[in-house]
Amino acid sequence: MTAQRQQRIQQRYRPLFRRRIAFLALLAVLVAQGFTAHAAITERIVTDRFSGLAIGGFDPVAYFVDSQPVQGLEDFEAWQDGVVWRFHNDGNRASFLAHPEIYGPQFGGYDPTDVARGVAVAGNPGLWFISDQRLFLFSREASRDAFVANPGRYVQRANARWQVLKQGLSR
Repeated sequence: MTAQRQQRIQQRYRPLFRRRIAFLALLAVLVAQGFTAHAAITERIVTDRFSGLAIGGFDPVAYFVDSQPVQGLEDFEAWQDGVVWRFHNDGNRASFLAHPEIYGPQFGGYDPTDVARGVAVAGNPGLWFISDQRLFLFSREASRDAFVANPGRYVQRANARWQVLKQGLSR
């Protein structure tokens, strides 16, 4: 094959190759987003759309008792506010049922920095912070860091917008 012919072939197929690479990159991004965003953002409480569990099946009381997220167990479930919650043990379940307003994540588990902006973005159970004896979940580390720097500011703004925002979410 002559050098000129090789050059013509490369010129003909190079744009096609670049388009395929761009398409595969776009496809990879879309697939990654689909796998990371599996919380429903139409519910009043962040619910895993695959399992139907509130806050991804994590025990909300464990954040207070164990100071870390702990996956709840199927043996310790409770139905509260229209969703199934899981707990690590029976004591945590009893505490939650007695005081869901304390142990449940604020703003239904939505990121309070986004709620303060008037947007419902599901919080990640692995990104959390307890402020004023209340649990807050965040969608990204930057949101958590901003909140930690001035929780009162975000809570005040989020409280002002939550009632209206919550009306747009289904039961």
